[in-house]
Amino acid sequence: MPLTDMPDFAPAILAEFAARKTTRVDTPVIQPAAPFLDMAGEDLRRRIFLTENERGESLCLRPEFTIPVCLRHIETATGTPKRYAYLGEVFRQRREGANEFYQAGLEDLGDTDAAGADARVVADALACLQTVLPEKAFAVTIGDQAVFEAVVAALGLPAGWQRRLVRAFGQTDLLEAMIARLAKPQPVAGLSPHVEHLLEAGDEAAVVAHLTAEMERTGTLTNASRTPHEIVRRLTEKRLLAGASLDAAKLDALKEFLSINVSLRYAPGVLADFARSAGLPLDAAIAGFDARVAALAQAGASLADITWRAAFGRPLDYYTGLVFEVTVRGEHHVLAGGGRYDRMLTLLGARDHIPAVGFSLWLDRIEQAREASR
Repeated sequence: MPLTDMPDFAPAILAEFAARKTTRVDTPVIQPAAPFLDMAGEDLRRRIFLTENERGESLCLRPEFTIPVCLRHIETATGTPKRYAYLGEVFRQRREGANEFYQAGLEDLGDTDAAGADARVVADALACLQTVLPEKAFAVTIGDQAVFEAVVAALGLPAGWQRRLVRAFGQTDLLEAMIARLAKPQPVAGLSPHVEHLLEAGDEAAVVAHLTAEMERTGTLTNASRTPHEIVRRLTEKRLLAGASLDAAKLDALKEFLSINVSLRYAPGVLADFARSAGLPLDAAIAGFDARVAALAQAGASLADITWRAAFGRPLDYYTGLVFEVTVRGEHHVLAGGGRYDRMLTLLGARDHIPAVGFSLWLDRIEQAREASR
């Protein structure tokens, strides 16, 4: 679909957005690159088209709308709750399809009823797709980063390992490699026996003194990028992470959790059974999960058409809870995807915490699905 060709079903999508009391917004095509590089995730960072202005500041062609819409909300000091809708071009390198294409979507900001807002955006995404693809049946896959974070925390890993695992959520190969690493601790290579002995004894002051003397002797102290104190802090953290491992029972529990793949009809019971059998305190995470399932049922979603896959995530770093994708049943092209990103607006500069959830529609893929139906 050439970039200049607005899809003919776009007005129908905009009508769906308008019926949901959204405010339609547009954002500049040229965006500051830093928010995307900091928050969007490695997969999107590799696909961004970067440039610079005359002052040497990094800019990019708009690769998605969520971050720009949130920045606009902060800059205009609009109160919440607020629902925004958009439809416009985005630019990113893709393995298949054009690098310039249309996206539409909805961002739901400030609703403190997380379960209700989650259910609403899933229902809204399905309603939009059903309007433009009335002859198709859809399948929804959901994951929950908050539940995964709760499982990882309950296993008692160091905070550094918890952050690593959470960042890898949804990236199957990377997560499997980390789990394999957790089966066996590995020492930090390259440390002298003397430094290793001092670190083992917990004598960080002696390590700092030793490093200071060595750096003065070699002339590296005056122009070192990190101070001896910073180096020792980093060494201590690396040793803690390198020495961390999970016993067989906890490792099996993590693998068992990530293998869960069930209809949402049965998911609450499966999650509760897992927590009970693994002996993990997941009450708060389970309560949030169950509330969303109930809200989806109340919103009229068919739980039989929704699959909860515990290892499912989306390749954007800013998600914090629900993540979901919608495909035509039996096909693999994602037509809609989204999730919850409660920390983003604060990280972008909002003074107050603003819960947020939303979704995007891939209009070129929807067009292909429409053509296949003709």
